[in-house]
Amino acid sequence: MKFRLVAIDMDGTLLNSQNQVSDRTRKAIEDASSKGAYIVLATGRILKSAVNYSEELGLRKPIISCNGAVVVDEEKNILYERSIKMDTVGTIMRIGEKNNIYYHLYDKDNFYSNVRDEEVFSLYNSNSSKKKSSQIDVSIFNKIEDIVNKKDLNIYKFIFIDDDRSKLDSLRNRLGEIEGISVCSSWSNNIEVVEREVSKGNSLRMLCDKLNIPREEVIAIGDNENDMSMIEYAGLGVAMGNGVDMVKKSADMVTSTNDEDGVAQIIEKYIL
Repeated sequence: MKFRLVAIDMDGTLLNSQNQVSDRTRKAIEDASSKGAYIVLATGRILKSAVNYSEELGLRKPIISCNGAVVVDEEKNILYERSIKMDTVGTIMRIGEKNNIYYHLYDKDNFYSNVRDEEVFSLYNSNSSKKKSSQIDVSIFNKIEDIVNKKDLNIYKFIFIDDDRSKLDSLRNRLGEIEGISVCSSWSNNIEVVEREVSKGNSLRMLCDKLNIPREEVIAIGDNENDMSMIEYAGLGVAMGNGVDMVKKSADMVTSTNDEDGVAQIIEKYIL
């Protein structure tokens, strides 16, 4: 088997437009795992959401979450984590509120927001079981100090959401002036903020070093800007047919869309 590890983004890649894993993709993942391949979810999602999908797929494999800010092993023990400095967290929050734009931030298991957006939170809990332990909690704060003064809180990622692209672009320019952070996007209507050294590519490199898997034996599949670093790192970088142009240009090849089992096609061809 030439390729031993497949890193797969979730939204727009593993998941179809109904936010589901298709039967064909599910079978391809199961068969590849049974052959000994590492199927690694590499997502911008909060860790708990990634764990829920991993368990549903029967994967006992490492997970890259929060755009690479948190990586866990097969037993969900933390291999790597890198949070945003708390004074920087406060600065980012103030910019978000000054620009009157919706945002939430999260640690490994919980969302924090000053307003409850049911659409956003139902999306992240769409694959959770009825067990409370699998549900992603939402903590509503009233003022910035409720977050920055909270002891032992590690914030790994911010997401800003707005359908006004010019508003997002202006915000991105402002955030780009802050030291110690990295800014990217995973969807047309969002901006994401993580610690400066955090990326899916850096975490994938760290994980491969730990597993003693050379990059030449790695496939990475994604659709958006936050996937580019791992696509460029992998021996075979694959862009989804529904991916943005910048990702397609940086990839070695383009597969079908997430509604046409693009992930399954890659696994079937290169692993099975």
